Amino acid sequence: MSEENINISSEVLNKSKKITKIVTILLVVAALLSVFFFIQYRSSLKDPDALNREKIESLVVKVEKLIDLPQGELPTLAEITSIENLKDQPFFAKAKVGDQVLLYTVARKAYLYDPVANVIVEVASVNLGN
Repeated sequence: MSEENINISSEVLNKSKKITKIVTILLVVAALLSVFFFIQYRSSLKDPDALNREKIESLVVKVEKLIDLPQGELPTLAEITSIENLKDQPFFAKAKVGDQVLLYTVARKAYLYDPVANVIVEVASVNLGN
């Protein structure tokens, strides 16, 4: 083998080692990310109520900046997915798909919130038939 062939082989070997190191690092990062997201996924399966509670609490914090909300009660949250069945109800007259309703059963209040515009659309007292 000539000296030139040895130099070329050495360069190819060095490049090959660099590529192997880069691929190895990428595989390790991908594995760590996979483990992280798998753990997050498993924890969400264990307590879906906690995720829902966190979502409601987060929304309450946003809405409390706009209006005083009843204290000591976690509301029920509903998202409007269709307005067809709600057209005839005055509370939902200005509602649109994506708006959210916070229903406080103890305080007997309902709040219609538009998360896109970050505004309270409607507030109403609720008669629960009791």
